[in-house]
Amino acid sequence: IPKLNGYSLRSPKVEVVTADAFTWLAESDRKFDLAYVDFPDPNNYSVGKLYTTHFYKRLASHLNPGGLFVVQSSSPLAARQSFWCVVSSIEAAGLKVLPYHVYVPSFGEWGFALAGKEAPQLGARLPFPTRFLDSEELARMEHFPADMSRLKVEVNKLFDQVLVRYFQDDW
Repeated sequence: IPKLNGYSLRSPKVEVVTADAFTWLAESDRKFDLAYVDFPDPNNYSVGKLYTTHFYKRLASHLNPGGLFVVQSSSPLAARQSFWCVVSSIEAAGLKVLPYHVYVPSFGEWGFALAGKEAPQLGARLPFPTRFLDSEELARMEHFPADMSRLKVEVNKLFDQVLVRYFQDDW
C-alpha cells in the first residue's frame, strides 16, 4: 500500500499521531499547519466527544497561523443531520468552515469540513497538476443540491452530544 501513496507517510514533513486525540491535544504543545481528522463515526458518546465544540476549540489552539484542519463528516446525503451538525459545531467553536463533498467509490457521497481561524478556500487553481481534479470539480465539491442542502441542527457539545443521536437516526 505505501506504493499507492508514494510513500508519503515517510516524509519528514508528516507526523502521524496514533493516540487518544482528546487527551493528546490536552497534554501536547505541538502546533500544526494542517491536521487531517479521520475519526470513526460518532455512533457512541466515547467517539462523539471528538466531534464537539470543546474538541474543535482544543484542536484550533494547536494550529499555526493560517493553519487548517479537515474533518471527515459523514454523508451529507445519507446522514444529512449528522453532516450539518459537524459543520455547525465547528462554526460554534468560533472557526470558519468550508463544507464540501465528494463521491468516494467505497463509501458513496461523503462530506468533509475544512476549517481554520481564517476562512478556508479550496481555490480556483490548483498549485500542482492532478490526474482527475480540476477547477470545475472543486466548484462542484462546494455545491450542495437540495437533497444535501444545509439543515438547521443543534450543536454537538461535550455534555449534550446531539450528534450521536442524529447519527443513530440518520443511519
